[in-house]
Amino acid sequence: MKPAYLAATVRAAEEPLLEALPGVLMQRASAGLASSVLRELRSVRPEGVYGARILLIVGAGNNGGDALYAGARLLGRGVQAHAWTTSERVHERAWAAFVAAGGLAVDPMTALAELPGCDLVIDGVLGIGGRPGLDPPVALFARACADIGVPVVAVDLPSGLAADSCAASVEPVETGLSTDEGVSTGSTGDGVSTRSTDDGVPTGDQDPVTGASTFRAALTVTFGGPKFCHVLEPAASACGRVQLVDIGLELPEPDLRCWESVDVSAAWPFPDAGSDKYSRGVLGLDTGSDAFPGAAVLSTLGAVHAGPGMIRFAGAEAAVPLIRQAAPNVVYGEGRVQARVLGCGWGNRPDGAEAVQRALDEGLPLLLDADALRFLPEGRLGDQVLLTPHAGELAGLLNVARAEVTADPLEAVRRGAQWLGATVLLKGATQYVCGTDGAVSIAVPGPSWTAQAGSGDVLAGICGTLLAAGLPPARAALAGASIQALAATACPGPHPPQTIASEVSRVVASLRPWCRSVE
Repeated sequence: MKPAYLAATVRAAEEPLLEALPGVLMQRASAGLASSVLRELRSVRPEGVYGARILLIVGAGNNGGDALYAGARLLGRGVQAHAWTTSERVHERAWAAFVAAGGLAVDPMTALAELPGCDLVIDGVLGIGGRPGLDPPVALFARACADIGVPVVAVDLPSGLAADSCAASVEPVETGLSTDEGVSTGSTGDGVSTRSTDDGVPTGDQDPVTGASTFRAALTVTFGGPKFCHVLEPAASACGRVQLVDIGLELPEPDLRCWESVDVSAAWPFPDAGSDKYSRGVLGLDTGSDAFPGAAVLSTLGAVHAGPGMIRFAGAEAAVPLIRQAAPNVVYGEGRVQARVLGCGWGNRPDGAEAVQRALDEGLPLLLDADALRFLPEGRLGDQVLLTPHAGELAGLLNVARAEVTADPLEAVRRGAQWLGATVLLKGATQYVCGTDGAVSIAVPGPSWTAQAGSGDVLAGICGTLLAAGLPPARAALAGASIQALAATACPGPHPPQTIASEVSRVVASLRPWCRSVE
């Protein structure tokens, strides 16, 4: 399980070492950064690093110091390095070391002119204390890097991101920059306001002067521990690959836990020699409607390929012939079950409230998805209940705007779990799971191709299977969301959700190849 930390947690871990070993952390960070840049240069220059040309974009803080000390080290390896300082201030000792090693200062216009001939850019403008967005001259340069295709190595995090946020699309409002000059050397991060749509995306076309709102890195070299922006989408996509440099920090328990494949393997309910269909779990499905029979088929296929002992389908009659053709192992009608899934494709079901209440009163592990979320009774739902909303559905449950959920999904999923007294899986590019204890974890990420109608139905069936097998709701949600992501990763491209569902069984088998099935 990979940890992630708030900026305040990392700062608190740095303070004792900053006092006891002044300057040492920066030297450790710059040495790790220089090594990562050398590896990156070798990947883009088969002829070697000697003679490579790089540009350093340097702010006033410690990130700028890290970049400058790394630049001095790279100069010693035969790399040609120029630096644009975006602020009137700069880390004095690091700047002296850079100049002494042969580094040269350039103004912003020269930096733009040199960019097409560069092999790589080091972004050391802002660090974990930086505000979202970029000042116009830096934003223009960031856009030029993306347009020309010059790879960027970000120091700690791409400038323009906020360390504790998932947001990546904040557009700076023009701050009086003269279009005649094109760029200026004002202080980075001062006096920049931002605006965005409710979904956190830029409003309208970006101004040609302001350019990009963040650097988009090919590689981010971070120190001590991963930050939230490194693991939460869409910010994580702006970070590119993330490499961690150990600078000797003693960090506490993580602020966020990120599941990996090994965690899915450890959680998955693999059968053994004593297993039978009841010990493996019998899942009851009440999904679909005459208008949306496909949701019933997809939820059933998700469950089938996750490996339950048995599935009892008691949903829409219109879906039955479709399910018989797709999954002849399914049993129909009521009977003994160990967990239930309700809501996928219900539509405006007249008896929805009664069906949800009846399932809650039964006291079995219960997954409520999609339209079933519109029929929740007042009060706490219980530790056995798993809710699987997307951002709009969670906003409706919390009675807030969707933009409030997308701006801070981690806080929203925590509020949802506490308010409703149930485990909540918030679906999206990053999938957040919060149990009734308030602890939030995120599932293994997958490709963006899964953002399509029907993926949630498949996920409900997978998670329901895990509930029936005895996994607690939070663990079932994390394992289910993760296995779907791994299945989508295993067959990249625009595959429909039923294809992803069929891949789940193969991915499960690959997690524990020695596990043999028992009839």
